[in-house]
Amino acid sequence: KIKLYNYCYFLTLFANLLKIKIDNIMLKEGDAAPYFKALDQNGKSIELNDFSNKKLILYFYPKDDTPGCTKEACNLRDNYSDLVKDNFEVVGVSADDSKKHIKFINKYNLPFSLIADTDKTLIEAYGCWGLKKFMGREYEGIHRKTFVIQNQKILKIFEKVKTTDHYQQILDALN
Repeated sequence: KIKLYNYCYFLTLFANLLKIKIDNIMLKEGDAAPYFKALDQNGKSIELNDFSNKKLILYFYPKDDTPGCTKEACNLRDNYSDLVKDNFEVVGVSADDSKKHIKFINKYNLPFSLIADTDKTLIEAYGCWGLKKFMGREYEGIHRKTFVIQNQKILKIFEKVKTTDHYQQILDALN
């Protein structure tokens, strides 16, 4: 289970108790990153504090092994060694379960962890769950967003992710 110990989490819980729906929690650059403790695809615990001395690329994506999500993951994979040299770490988050994550990682040789946020706690805490539109249909789902976090602070938020060139998009924005 994911445990969040921040204001956003308690606000969401309180709103749920009152049957009030909070569509999006709007995080801004410079805000404290919502604390998280979650399990990766192998059942290993990952928490925000694990990345204290690194820049964390925490990217949220809709679904494993779909065209856009695969392009984004493979772009980060292809540039992973350069990211590590520049003191970055990458963690992906979707609502897919561990089994799907393992299959996705193995199929595309992804060198980073994927969090299986099946109950969407982390996804909601970062404001990545909400109304989407596709081919005239409206539905709720995961918004593709990336957060670059350093020392538990949000350095940069990408709301319009370039899936085929996300690595360069991140570097350009931070330089």
